[in-house]
Amino acid sequence: MSDIAQVGDTPSKFTRNYTLGVLVLIYASSHVDRQIVSILAESIKQDLLLSDTQLGFLIGLSFALFYATLGIPIAILADRYSRRNIIAAAVIVWSGMTALSGLAANFTQLALARIGVGIGEAGSSPPSHSMITDMFPLESRGAAMGIYAAGINLGVLIGFLVGGFIDEWYGWRMAFFIVGIPGIFLGLLLLSTVREPARTSPPKPVSRNYLNEIWQTFLLMMSIRSLRHIVIGCTLVVFVGYGTTYWNGVYFRRIHGLSPAEAGTLLALIGGIVGGIGTFTGGWLADKLAQRDKRFYVWLTAGVKLVLAPFVAWFYLTTDIVTARWLLAILAFFGGFYLSVSFAMTQSLLPASRRALGAAILLFCINILGLGLGPLLVGMMSDGFASSYGTDSLRYALLLVSLLNIWGSVHYYLAGRTLAADLEIASRE
Repeated sequence: MSDIAQVGDTPSKFTRNYTLGVLVLIYASSHVDRQIVSILAESIKQDLLLSDTQLGFLIGLSFALFYATLGIPIAILADRYSRRNIIAAAVIVWSGMTALSGLAANFTQLALARIGVGIGEAGSSPPSHSMITDMFPLESRGAAMGIYAAGINLGVLIGFLVGGFIDEWYGWRMAFFIVGIPGIFLGLLLLSTVREPARTSPPKPVSRNYLNEIWQTFLLMMSIRSLRHIVIGCTLVVFVGYGTTYWNGVYFRRIHGLSPAEAGTLLALIGGIVGGIGTFTGGWLADKLAQRDKRFYVWLTAGVKLVLAPFVAWFYLTTDIVTARWLLAILAFFGGFYLSVSFAMTQSLLPASRRALGAAILLFCINILGLGLGPLLVGMMSDGFASSYGTDSLRYALLLVSLLNIWGSVHYYLAGRTLAADLEIASRE
């Protein structure tokens, strides 16, 4: 049997679901390796004598710069060559670099290891999005993307839980090693059990002018009014999401006095389980509401982000740990509603030959600005406020950054104005 299905082949329900399941595990592994540094950050800071700005660089920009930049050329390859093989190679690379992070003796070495993780993870999401889109029809694509996006929460669950306990028992170096090794086996599992799915249209020949193709795809995305607002709104929401979520481990340890294991368990159970349920619910609910009016694909996110704004402020201002836990659960459940819909609509609004590259461009925007600059800005603001507010400087830095969610909700609302018409045009191409 060929490892590559032919154009027009329809995968069975089992094949679709199994492939999706493996991709979810790989996506979860990427977020374990990506986010574990946030629960280890306070221990790393104390051991290597780092500032919050340096922590912000390690958490965000060191990873995001190469992750986002290399994602685009890899997506071009994924639009033409085996997406399965690209993903398998990527997971093996990032897992090995995560394990090597535990050997770092200073800031520079750890930053280089995190750059290596970013290089590997660049080959995961764009080809995965393209595979899912080719396997699932439009009416179930939002739910499929929601299940895939829940890999983030599974990764949060494993990363925070394992990272917190291993840090407390054996130190942060051992934590990097333990979470890095399993990803290598996932890459081998993908190669040995998953078949490359058929594309909805034949792959294009490789263009010699990659930059022009990237630019033309970006211009196409910006010319679609609903997609333009989705890209801007998603970037703003992710800026807040990464800027706050990646600091929550430090926040609970520094502000509320939790141990590494306590903070890891709290963030794992709430961010992983509650957040995972919420991410899936967001995709499922959007699909249901959109049966009546397709504008709900984006209007649901617009409403949720606006309503959540005061709860975010309350979460960062409260001094009561019990209240903080309940508020975190609310934010975790509703916070991921935007994710599956944003990626599903990006794929649905673009022609098949541009989908992997379109996903990479969206990831570039949200990762350079969101993951790269969000945590870094929080760290810089925390250092800047420290002389006036002491340890509470982190609290106020997180609060100010979270206000950008309101701006993001406006763009999701504006996207709804032309979404139905844009989807109709895309379906005819």
